[in-house]
Amino acid sequence: MRAKPPALGYLRKDVSGVSQAWDEAQIRSLAKRLGYELAKTVTFGAGTDEPVGRLVDVVRDLDVDAVISPGLRHFDDAVPDELVQVCDLITVTPKSTFSRTALPQVWA
Repeated sequence: MRAKPPALGYLRKDVSGVSQAWDEAQIRSLAKRLGYELAKTVTFGAGTDEPVGRLVDVVRDLDVDAVISPGLRHFDDAVPDELVQVCDLITVTPKSTFSRTALPQVWA
């Protein structure tokens, strides 16, 4: 059993710009306040191919419970369904949690 649930930080360098260090500090702070063990922060740039798919691969490889990001701007202002199928997405600003689907839909 893990002492604290693991999480990843995530940001895009092109979105954070000169505020990248601040955004990383905010991710670490929120992870600590929420009781997560922050494994690492993944950073991608504007030229990264399929950033959400690559992030999902890291989530699966590290078996984390959540991804913490400065905000949805780092996901082009949309909650990525592919990500919330495998873990929770938590944003710093505004403080929001987009929970993963715990069970497959049975009402189809």
